[in-house]
Amino acid sequence: MRRIPEYPLWLGHVGDARDLGGVHSAAIAALVDLALNESPVPLTRELVYCRFPLIDGAGNPRWLLRAAVVTVAGLLRARVPTLVYCGACMSRTPAVAGAAIALVRGCPLSEGLTLAIESGASDVSPALWSDIQAEMG
Repeated sequence: MRRIPEYPLWLGHVGDARDLGGVHSAAIAALVDLALNESPVPLTRELVYCRFPLIDGAGNPRWLLRAAVVTVAGLLRARVPTLVYCGACMSRTPAVAGAAIALVRGCPLSEGLTLAIESGASDVSPALWSDIQAEMG
């Protein structure tokens, strides 16, 4: 799990979300699950849980991509400590988080993505990113 500077935002994988001790010690209040290929994580009652079952590539419904990005942006604007995660934290997580950062900052999507991937390894699916750009751009 890695924190994005300037924001109460952590990027992670499903294992990070399952580590409730780590989630609570980081004072995370909301989890945004982007992994269609993973089972929902059992959480404690006080945590907010949003699930947007995305595939890592082309073919996601445009409304679902928009809902995921807008939800994360809303949590960022409200300064809610949030963990965004998918199966491996390599593609869906940085793509959605990057687009949300761009919405909050009012900057180009590519700049938001750069901020999201600076904190660690990534391998964003070009097809997924293209779909996000088409929907959010």
